[in-house]
Amino acid sequence: MNLFVLYLVMLKATITAFSGLSSLPVLRDELVVNHRVLTDAQINTAMVAGRVSPGPLGMFIVSIGYYVAGIPGAIAAWLALATPALVVIPILRYIGARADRPVIRDALNGVVLASVGLMLSALRPLMTTSVTGVATMLIALVSCAVLMFSRRVYTGLVILGASIAMVVFTILQGV
Repeated sequence: MNLFVLYLVMLKATITAFSGLSSLPVLRDELVVNHRVLTDAQINTAMVAGRVSPGPLGMFIVSIGYYVAGIPGAIAAWLALATPALVVIPILRYIGARADRPVIRDALNGVVLASVGLMLSALRPLMTTSVTGVATMLIALVSCAVLMFSRRVYTGLVILGASIAMVVFTILQGV
C-alpha cells in the first residue's frame, strides 16, 4: 500500500474518532475489507499492543501502520495520529467561544453518538476472530461485566485476571 494512501486512511480514521477505539471501524473497513492489507487478527494484536503500552489508547494505530508497511507505515500512522491534534486547537478556540449556543452543543452530541455507533459496528467482526470457545466467551463476558458495572476496578487488574483465567482453562483442557 502506498504510504500517502495509508496516511490518508489513518487520517480519516483519526479525524472521525472521538476516543481511542472509535477509529477502529474505519480502519477495519478500509484496511481489512477494502484494501485487504490487514487481517482481523492483526488488528486484534495491534489493539493489545496499544492497550499494554503506556500512552493514549489510540496508539494502536501506529502498530496497525507497522503491520501494513513496516517502519515507514508506523511513521505515517503516527503523523496521521498527530495531525488532528494540531488542527483542532484553532477549531476549539473558535467553537469554545460559541459553545453556549444550542446548535453547537447539539452538533457535538450528535458526533459523539455517531462515534459510539461506529465502535459498535466494528465489535462483531473482531469478536468472531478473537473470542473462540466457551471458556474464552465466558472470560470475555465476565471481564466486560466487571468493567461495565464496577467503577473502582483498575482495567489492568481485569486484564491480568482474564489472562490468568485463560491460562488455567488452557491447562485444564490439556489435562
